Amino acid sequence: MENAQVKVMGVLNVTPDSFFDGGQYTQASTAVNQAIKLINAGASIIDIGGESTRPGASPVSLDEELNRVIPVIEALRRQSEISISIDTSKPEVMIQAIRAGANIINDVCALRQPGALQAAVELDVPVCLMHMMGEPRSMQKDPHYEDVVSEVSAFLEGRVKCCINAGIKTKNIWLDPGFGFGKSLGHNLSLLKHLNKFVKTGHPILVGMSRKSMLAGILNTEPEDRLVGSLALATIAIMNGASFVRVHDVKETVQVVKVCEAVMLAR
Repeated sequence: MENAQVKVMGVLNVTPDSFFDGGQYTQASTAVNQAIKLINAGASIIDIGGESTRPGASPVSLDEELNRVIPVIEALRRQSEISISIDTSKPEVMIQAIRAGANIINDVCALRQPGALQAAVELDVPVCLMHMMGEPRSMQKDPHYEDVVSEVSAFLEGRVKCCINAGIKTKNIWLDPGFGFGKSLGHNLSLLKHLNKFVKTGHPILVGMSRKSMLAGILNTEPEDRLVGSLALATIAIMNGASFVRVHDVKETVQVVKVCEAVMLAR
């Protein structure tokens, strides 16, 4: 994918407990209104999630997750033809979300939950495979790697092979190094610095660093005061070849994309 096609994915958490916007969009009407704002700000994709994956997050039942996301997807689809990704690891949520009008699966577990791989094969839509060490409740308790870039790369290459062998089209596979998912600040910075290693796989690379705690380690700020840091991270990711940036602050990030693209397209 060419750098000149960088897409901004707007985050829409319909959860009570997400780290930045939890509880703001738990009603379908307010969630759809927020999605329309993100679209008007320049988002190319709306990423809808009904289960928080922040460090320490508690799991959510299947019925609860479906009740959170399906009405929002259906209502948004009635108002817009925007691409919608479903941020889930549960195969039944994937199936019902795509039926309701979503177009993309964004799975922090990289289709490792029972039934998820087969569901993705049958649904035949783009799927983003993310690396995570452990699971959300415990992933940030002293994560350790010998070589984080090589290990995350090897994991994602293995998942790509599993997906292709199962019948998922190569063109439908995106990769996400999983910033903040079982990584220390040093791990996150190494992955960002060496993002080109993932870009060289030929698969579109999605990065999600918006307002995350890695910025607290650099700037000593709370989530509401991490806009500038988030834009800096997005800039570095785009200049290093990211195809998609998943963010809370769409308007500002769209401006970052335009500036980065102007530089990258210059002679």
